[in-house]
Amino acid sequence: MNFEEKTIQSKDIFKGRIINVKVDTVSLPDGRESTREIVEHAGAVAIVALDGENNIRLVRQYRKPVEQVLLEIPAGTMEAGEEALSCAQRELAEETGLQAADWERILSYYSAPGFCNEELHLYLAQDLTPGECSPDNDEFLESVSIPLPEAYRMIFTGQIIDGKSIIGIQHAFNRLVRK
Repeated sequence: MNFEEKTIQSKDIFKGRIINVKVDTVSLPDGRESTREIVEHAGAVAIVALDGENNIRLVRQYRKPVEQVLLEIPAGTMEAGEEALSCAQRELAEETGLQAADWERILSYYSAPGFCNEELHLYLAQDLTPGECSPDNDEFLESVSIPLPEAYRMIFTGQIIDGKSIIGIQHAFNRLVRK
């Protein structure tokens, strides 16, 4: 069966600094028409930063859309034309002050493909050296280091509820602790 939807018309609703929103009218595989509300995003990176003792670096920050402070792996939005690895290196340094000598791409995935085209690139960063944090002007965060097994348990106690962090922590735990 053909599942593809053909765009008949596209209307821009909002153009912002981080996202754009549009509404597309589409032709469905059976010939009927429908609408799709779409959030366009440039893409993002997230970093599982592990030191030599398998402590993971997390950041604590307030997230306005969910009205709470979350504990997350470092992450950020890619700039126009920026490569994912360069963005990951920049974001790790900005949010934690850390530099990593060893970088490995874990995977890439769509965060919410039902309404958003954001592709998130997940990296493992190791062989860490400290430096100075330099968060964005409107970014207030705290960098913390937690043993990986403890971070893994925090997923199941509801202390870590961010999707990219859950994926990254579970990957690292399964790969490095659960061998």
